[in-house]
Amino acid sequence: MPDPTPTPEDKLLEQELELAFAPLHKRHLGVAVALVTAVLLFAGTAVHLLRSPGEPYPLVLLDRYLPGYEVSWKGAFVGAFWGLWVGFVLGWFFAFTRNIAIAVARIVFRARAELAATRGFLDHI
Repeated sequence: MPDPTPTPEDKLLEQELELAFAPLHKRHLGVAVALVTAVLLFAGTAVHLLRSPGEPYPLVLLDRYLPGYEVSWKGAFVGAFWGLWVGFVLGWFFAFTRNIAIAVARIVFRARAELAATRGFLDHI
């Protein structure tokens, strides 16, 4: 029978696994994704306006999805606002679904381990 005392390597592995499967903070991930999305939309519009202001074709389709957006400096700020909103929702939803998936997986794995540990118990009755 193996020795049940955990080794330092086992403790280190357990700490790393707890960190890897820790729940994400929904609000924090939402804010991070929102800021990145807003900066990308603003910077993409600004770079396009500085490089080729007469050719709005690649960005003109964003006005279909973001009301008020247009390829202009005003539109860059409107796009940044929509980037904040959409980015927050996407980041929050991703963290929420990941946390749910991790929680369900933990429940399933724990139930399987407990079942495997007590499987021989009923054989002795």
